[in-house]
Amino acid sequence: MIVAPDTTALRRHIRELEDGSRRIAFVPTMGNLHAGHLALVTQAQACADAVVVSIFVNPMQFAAHEDLDKYPRTLDADLAALESIGVDVVFTPTVTDVYPEGVEAHTAIHVPVLGDVLCGRERPGHFDGVCTVVYKLLEMVKPDVAVFGEKDLQQLLIIKKMVNDLNLDIDVHSGPTQRAADGLALSSRNQYLTADERAIAPKLWETLQTCAGQLRSAAGLEGGSILDVARASLAQAGFAVDYLELRVLSTLAESESLSEDCALFVAARLGQTRLIDNIQIAAA
Repeated sequence: MIVAPDTTALRRHIRELEDGSRRIAFVPTMGNLHAGHLALVTQAQACADAVVVSIFVNPMQFAAHEDLDKYPRTLDADLAALESIGVDVVFTPTVTDVYPEGVEAHTAIHVPVLGDVLCGRERPGHFDGVCTVVYKLLEMVKPDVAVFGEKDLQQLLIIKKMVNDLNLDIDVHSGPTQRAADGLALSSRNQYLTADERAIAPKLWETLQTCAGQLRSAAGLEGGSILDVARASLAQAGFAVDYLELRVLSTLAESESLSEDCALFVAARLGQTRLIDNIQIAAA
């Protein structure tokens, strides 16, 4: 496994892969890798000859009051995990390498509509930072395929639109959400939970499943009240709910029925930890 610490080294190794006519898959991460990340890498290996993984905690997607400074950084463990599953190249750039003139002076990419709701509404500027760094990484790596997880479903939809709108010649693949045995979606932020909060956290997925079942049975007549009850249930369990909403998958427009393929999206806080999850629901 090759570790490329800057863009110069990355480009040299990418050229070597391209000279061998190897199909390249790319998995961008912010490190602190868990089984969910490694599942994406395994998926990438199945559809390409070589896999590049980036590890970069992107300051552009964090607001001033968010957890950039305390975001867990575990580079040595991450490299060991990636080497154990046969990753070809790991790109570990510095902030200066990605943003030579600083984040504030850097051009940003904004995906309208899809990026303005849900987490885009609750975290203004977040998806601009995500899209900007993903675009830059895609241009640096020049992969044939990029793999993103469905746990961040809104992010996945936004990236797909960005790739399409900007005519990038890249196939975007999605990987299913990986979960703990009790249903909690795997996330680097789960480690922030106290023992008591961790015991409560699986109710997020349980609530999404219950809501999805009720919506399928409601024939489009009770969507609003179903979600109201679910929000109240989460609040009673100790969550501070940012949103729990049913959205049309193609547009992220609000919906109260399953007349189109939809997803339930939730973001809620337990103590200081913000958790997100989703469940996709086919049209009735």
